[in-house]
Amino acid sequence: MVQSMTHARTRISKAVIPAAGLGTRFLPATKATPKEMLPVVDKPAIQYVVEEAVSAGLSDVLMITGRNKRPLEDHFDRNYELEQALTHKGDESRLAKVQESSDLATMHYVRQGDPRGLGHAVLCAEPHVGDQPFAVLLGDDLIDPRDPLLSRMIEVQEEHGGSVIALMEVDPSQIHLYGSAAILPTTDQDVVRITDLVEKPAAAEAPSSYAVIGRYVLDPAIFGVLNKTKPGRGGEIQLTDALRELAQEGGPDGPVHGVVFHGRRYDTGDRGDYLRAIVRLACERDDLGPDFRSWLRQYVNEEMQA
Repeated sequence: MVQSMTHARTRISKAVIPAAGLGTRFLPATKATPKEMLPVVDKPAIQYVVEEAVSAGLSDVLMITGRNKRPLEDHFDRNYELEQALTHKGDESRLAKVQESSDLATMHYVRQGDPRGLGHAVLCAEPHVGDQPFAVLLGDDLIDPRDPLLSRMIEVQEEHGGSVIALMEVDPSQIHLYGSAAILPTTDQDVVRITDLVEKPAAAEAPSSYAVIGRYVLDPAIFGVLNKTKPGRGGEIQLTDALRELAQEGGPDGPVHGVVFHGRRYDTGDRGDYLRAIVRLACERDDLGPDFRSWLRQYVNEEMQA
């Protein structure tokens, strides 16, 4: 009886999306436009992330924002003038697309102020999250909706408690771009126990080729650790450092597990991957794919013959 009450009390409903970054890799496009609002086909990248949270059953979304991020709030708000114009034209299809973003979830916003790293951004969510487990989704990582990573992570957290991070095996030459995890196997093929974490290690110093990607399900104990975590790499408060402490401490709040992801992931924080994401998603669209794939084949053939 006590176990079922605890399970109900810790069910996850809140998602936190850090979105205070400057987007310098996409300048000058991001000089006046938040990088999260850059379109991936015909939706801003941030909408895919919110849709992922909602698909996993999270109805309460907190965005950690900063200066010049007002367009994020506007996108997920109602635009009555535009809706009225589309209604007057009888354009029900576009009206539904406009209303979709404002009906996705209950949206909240808080400003990070001084950007002091991902750990600090997560710490800004403490008053909103309280003492319940919560998910963190980084806006640069788009996970294909056919590969429900976040739902699986929530299942693992509900089974094991503690925190859960998403891992993906990468080429060792690329591990310096990520946090790297030392792991132990479990009885579940896609689940590992985390014993150590290192933020952006040199290839020779990485504990494994398993990289931390931008999805987390965190126990609220993370806030206490972050509050005493000193700035690390880059002078920022690193979430990886706090998770490392929880992983090494163990205890009722400390287990840290990883879900090894083998699905489709698009890194929209990199210009090349951003373009590849647009091409892949456009090719798979019923309304765009056939004509676009035909043009793409012709273009590739012409390039090969040039």
